[in-house]
Amino acid sequence: MYEKIGFIGSGKMAGAIIKGLIKTNFAEPENILATQTKSDGIEEKSKALGVKVILNNTELVQKSDVIFIAVKPNQVLNVLEEIKPFITPDKLIVSIAAGVNINKLESNLPSKSHVVRVMPNTPALVEEGMSGMIGGTYANFYDTDFVKKLLSTIGKCIIVDNEAQMDVVTAISGSGPAFFYKVINDIARAGERLGMSYENALLLSIQTAIGSAKMALNRDISMEQLISNVATKGGCTAVGVDCMNDNNFDKLFYDVISKTTQKANELGK
Repeated sequence: MYEKIGFIGSGKMAGAIIKGLIKTNFAEPENILATQTKSDGIEEKSKALGVKVILNNTELVQKSDVIFIAVKPNQVLNVLEEIKPFITPDKLIVSIAAGVNINKLESNLPSKSHVVRVMPNTPALVEEGMSGMIGGTYANFYDTDFVKKLLSTIGKCIIVDNEAQMDVVTAISGSGPAFFYKVINDIARAGERLGMSYENALLLSIQTAIGSAKMALNRDISMEQLISNVATKGGCTAVGVDCMNDNNFDKLFYDVISKTTQKANELGK
């Protein structure tokens, strides 16, 4: 059973996961360990996260059952080279490094290592994260189930059917917050141009997005029905929806997600 969880890297995403684990009692603070590269501020980081933070990655690996690789993508291979001699068959490696594929992880670890690749997103910082994940060649059901439950402490998580879909996850939920921020802001700016103060228009846009998202998440009808329930025929909403359709909004968003997916794929090579 996996009990002790280590994070190589203690930046914002690792910190969000750690806080989620503690808040939901998924793991006790004494069973969580993290590292950072410099001694400066290490006591403050430890206090902020509520767990012990150390400098030595190999020490962390030896003391942990599950090891999160939570460093920047260009640092992953160096970290794997450093910890490889200390990875035993009973340990689980979980990478949250964007664009680093399963093959790259497994080929830089001991043979038959248990590996899970995860794509989280920044709303994890407010416990509304959306993660996509997939198990590696030797990861078993227990590995993926454990990681899915762990990631559910900071939001929601899905297991994708194949690794190619991780690029789509990157586009929809990894990059998605920026797309939604732009839509929210553009709607608010439209309200401003029509005479409303920007801050009032922005609050209207933000809260409407929150409420709409919650209704969509808890729906017992199709998304199309949700739309038609608001856009009654002959009403003002219908005029707005027609404008969106006339301007090919569906194609616009397909292009946005398609191009982002393509870029994610290129970065992973």
